[in-house]
Amino acid sequence: MEYQCFDNRELSWLKFNARVLEEAEDAANPFCERLSFASIFQSNLDEFFGVRVGSLYDQMLVSGEIRDNKTNMTCQEQLYAVFDQVRLLTQRKDAVYAALDRGLEERGIDIVRYGEMGAQDTEFLDAYFEHEVRPLLAPQVVGRKQPFPFLRNKAIYAVVILGAKKNVKSGKNTKGAKNDKTGKGEKLGIIPCSIDVLPRLVRMPQHPNRYMLMEELILHYVAQIFTHFEVKSKSLIRVLRNADIDPDEEMYDDDMDFRQVMEQLVSKRRRLCPIKLEYSREMDDSVITLLCKYLKLKKNYVFRSTSPLDVSFFSQLRDVLRGEKELFYPKYTPQLPEDYDRRRTMTEMIGEKDRFLFFPYESIDPFLKLLMEAATDPEVVSVKMTLYRVANDSKVVEALIRAAENGKQVDVLVELRARFDEENNIEWSRRLEDAGCSVLYGLDQLKVHSKLCLITRKKDDRISYITQIGTGNYNEKTSRLYTDFSLMTAHQGIGEEANEVFTRMYLGEVMEETKYFMVAPKCLRSKILDKIDVQIARARNGQSAYVGAKMNSLTDKVIIEKLIEASCAGVRIELVVRGACCFIAGVPGKTENVAIRSIVGRYLEHSRIYLFGEEDPEVYIASADFMTRNTTRRVEVATPVFDEDIKERVIRIFRVLMADNVKARMQLADGTYTHVKSGEEPLNAQEYFMEAGNR
Repeated sequence: MEYQCFDNRELSWLKFNARVLEEAEDAANPFCERLSFASIFQSNLDEFFGVRVGSLYDQMLVSGEIRDNKTNMTCQEQLYAVFDQVRLLTQRKDAVYAALDRGLEERGIDIVRYGEMGAQDTEFLDAYFEHEVRPLLAPQVVGRKQPFPFLRNKAIYAVVILGAKKNVKSGKNTKGAKNDKTGKGEKLGIIPCSIDVLPRLVRMPQHPNRYMLMEELILHYVAQIFTHFEVKSKSLIRVLRNADIDPDEEMYDDDMDFRQVMEQLVSKRRRLCPIKLEYSREMDDSVITLLCKYLKLKKNYVFRSTSPLDVSFFSQLRDVLRGEKELFYPKYTPQLPEDYDRRRTMTEMIGEKDRFLFFPYESIDPFLKLLMEAATDPEVVSVKMTLYRVANDSKVVEALIRAAENGKQVDVLVELRARFDEENNIEWSRRLEDAGCSVLYGLDQLKVHSKLCLITRKKDDRISYITQIGTGNYNEKTSRLYTDFSLMTAHQGIGEEANEVFTRMYLGEVMEETKYFMVAPKCLRSKILDKIDVQIARARNGQSAYVGAKMNSLTDKVIIEKLIEASCAGVRIELVVRGACCFIAGVPGKTENVAIRSIVGRYLEHSRIYLFGEEDPEVYIASADFMTRNTTRRVEVATPVFDEDIKERVIRIFRVLMADNVKARMQLADGTYTHVKSGEEPLNAQEYFMEAGNR
């Protein structure tokens, strides 16, 4: 069978999320970690619908002829293909939930419905509902005087079909067919079940590890809420709304503060159009039709699940089981690098030799120490930094504020358009400004996604630099959860070029040419293509030729086409792509020289590596994936690694990742993935790096 060399981005991403679900299925994983993977699968899918499906839906409204540039699928074809795959994934998710529910029961935790309760529990629930829950409910019967309510994004609602109730004395119906919404003499009742001031898991006092979900509790008592009606059927629903917002020219002018624009957009997101309707239990087709009418959805946007519509409560159950250590990954504490000397300053150590951190196996503390030193060092005159996503209680921002308070020039480029972190970034930008930092909000039409920090020093009229370039955000929390790199160097040329990158951004411009860095949007992809061309020429001359890369996603068609050309020329290509990958390896006559791996494990694989050449390769670490948005619509920075020890280490890291035969999946020529099977000793790359960090 002849296969295409390209996969659709959305369908490829769903394959990635299926790999996440596999981790929830895998009985070899500690039980509570399986609960986490199930929650991650759901939150991933929610975001996918809000952003990617929302974007496709918007494009379809603009033009039915917009096509995917890799598979030639229209937006509608992509949506329908996505929905087909999501239905299959939903069935798998339901099966996973059933298995996890059994696992909870084996460990003494019961998630039950009302009919499964004993007398003591039902007596408690009757009183709890009447005194704690009922006063907070806002039920509604949809009619002429009560239009269909706004359904909050991701909130759960009880939907009730109400029939006319007979008057016992007269034998007549107390309510006629007036305002009938279903066409069967029935009405629609809706009750919000997401009550912020009450716990989602209702615990039974007589059985502390027995719980009932709040929505199930409310659903049981609907007859006591709609007392003038007969409850004919009931179900639970959840709506996901389009979250694909971006500031556009119509929303602001030169007189409007960009931060105000983003505040308005975040508020607008909460009210964008529905993009998915989920329901549990059976629901009459006429009711689904009615809900679709109110929500302006087609029926193929509706999905049924037999498991709870939101499994985020798993995190609370993990806390209940926290004392059983065997149910969790063994605790791991990020280590300090072997070459780190507490008695010396980071400035001294970096001046002596480039320094490198590998998160989460190594601690972010040396970098934080560098920032704190810069805040008080009299020879430091300025600190420049890009911020994309920071922790809620950020020591990075604390150091920048301290530097400004000590009279340093602190220039911070805060990207307010970091999706779903807009509000956090808006608040941090205010605090930075209040402390005297100069805050910029990125470039028009370009997100600033680079991870760049520049400390400028002046001693005896000589300017010197310490430059930090990373693959991940300046976030202490994610540095313990994501794999990333941080390079700190006193290389004067790199410092000067980093200074020029900041200068261009402050002027609202981009780098047109560079000597050391690759900088998107103008000189990253072109340099990558040039370096692949060098390997193509070597292969055609009978020399060894190699390209290796690690990234989150690979979707850039121009780069993919160049990789296909390289494979055809005989260049050996190895790729580690965790998420969406639109490039298919192993296609006869096209990509036979390509091997693609995806690793999903304890930590989120987030670092980016570019390798060019078999012998003494050029080594880069970068903030950019090989995605069109990264290579052409963002400011990204890739830096060469010059230090021989660090080069060797990065290459070794890549080799270990490619050799993983426990958590790695290999891509097949039909675009599917299967676990790597090897006769060699099991190698879990992440566990290998943890063991190396502890030595």
